[in-house]
Amino acid sequence: MYAYELYRSTSAELIRRADAEREVRRARLARRAERRTGRGDPGGRVSRGRGRGRLADFVRAA
Repeated sequence: MYAYELYRSTSAELIRRADAEREVRRARLARRAERRTGRGDPGGRVSRGRGRGRLADFVRAA
C-alpha cells in the first residue's frame, strides 16, 4: 500500500509541475504575440534597437 501511495503522490506532483510549465509557456507566448501585434503601428510602443549605447542617438560634433 505504501508504494502505491508514493506513486500517486509522485504522479500528482509531476502533473502539477507540468501544468505550471504549460502556464508559463502560455504567458510567454501571449506576451510575444502582444508585442508582435504592435509592429508597424504608428501609435505603438517605441523601443530602441539592440546593441546601441545610450549616447548613440546623439550626433557627434566634428
